[in-house]
Amino acid sequence: MRDTGYNSAFITYDDEATWLVTYADLMTLLLVFFVLLYTLTSFEKNEYESTLSDVKKAAEQYPEFNEIMDVIGTPDVLGKKIRLEDLTGLRTRDTALYSALNRMVQKAPGSEHLALDARDGKLILTVSGQTLFRSGMARLNPAAVPVIDRMIDLFMEFSEYTINIKGHTDNIPIATRQFPSNWELSAIRATTVLKHLISRGISPDRLTATGFGDVIPLVPNSTDANRARNRRVEFVLEKKE
Repeated sequence: MRDTGYNSAFITYDDEATWLVTYADLMTLLLVFFVLLYTLTSFEKNEYESTLSDVKKAAEQYPEFNEIMDVIGTPDVLGKKIRLEDLTGLRTRDTALYSALNRMVQKAPGSEHLALDARDGKLILTVSGQTLFRSGMARLNPAAVPVIDRMIDLFMEFSEYTINIKGHTDNIPIATRQFPSNWELSAIRATTVLKHLISRGISPDRLTATGFGDVIPLVPNSTDANRARNRRVEFVLEKKE
C-alpha cells in the first residue's frame, strides 16, 4: 500500500461545533424573511397611496362624497401605527353616527338653529343658545326638550362615544348675582344640559361640561346676527379608544 503521508487516526471531528452550521442557516433564513416582509410592506404602502389618490380624484367629481371623506379622514399609514379599528372597518360607526345626526338636524323643528360638523376626528353638533335658553337664563326652554331628547336617543344608540358639552356666549357682559360674568353663564348652561342628559339615562362617565364664555366666537361679535351665532352649545362627540 502506498504511504499517503498522514495517519487518519489523527483526524478528529468536533461534534460540539457542528451546531454552528445550523445556526448560520437559520440566521440567513431569518434575514431573507425580514427582507421579504419589508419589501411587501413597502409595496402595500405604495399601492395604498396610489389607490387613495384615485379615490380622492373620483370624489372631487361627486360633492356628496365630501362629507363622508371628512368623517372618515385619511389614515397616515407612514407615520402612525395602524389601529385594529382601521383594519376591521369599525370607523364606519363615525359615518353612521354622522348620517343619523344629519337626518335629525334636517328633520328637526327649527333646523336652521342646528349645525353639524366633522373636525379632527370628532363630530360637533351645535345648537343655538336662543333655542335652548332665554336671554341671561340657564333654564332649558321647554320647547327645546324634544329636540334634545331626540339627540339623546342617538347618544344612547352610539354608546361608545363620549360627549363634551361646551357652552359659549357673545361678548355682551353680564353681571348678576347668579352669573357674575359670561364664564359662569356658559358653564352653568353646559352643566344644565349635562344634568338633563343624565336624567334621561346617559351614563355620567361619558359626559363633561365646559364653559368658555365669549373667548371662542364663531364670528366677530360685530352685529346682532353674529352675536346670536356665537351664543351656542356644542356637543362634541368622540369615540372612546
